[in-house]
Amino acid sequence: MSNEQVIEQEIQAKGLTAARLTPALIDSVIQSEQFHVFEGTTLTVCCLTLQNGFTVTGESACASPQNFDVELGRKIAKDNAREKIWALEGYLLRQRISTGLV
Repeated sequence: MSNEQVIEQEIQAKGLTAARLTPALIDSVIQSEQFHVFEGTTLTVCCLTLQNGFTVTGESACASPQNFDVELGRKIAKDNAREKIWALEGYLLRQRISTGLV
């Protein structure tokens, strides 16, 4: 179980039901994903396109080329890109709350 899932369970167990972000909401705003590994490197970049057309990127790089794994690089890069969505959606939710839209 991921740390994100553990935190979500704790939030639910404590009955914290005010307007908030959830992992499912973050996933729902992702429209598509693209990955690129730069030739001759261990650098993997993930570009997530959101439902509104905005894009966020995440990166991963392996210090030792012998440890480089494409799938692991993609997972880490996507996690890093997805983490940026939390801040963007958090700002948007706070804006809605402050203007009484939520």
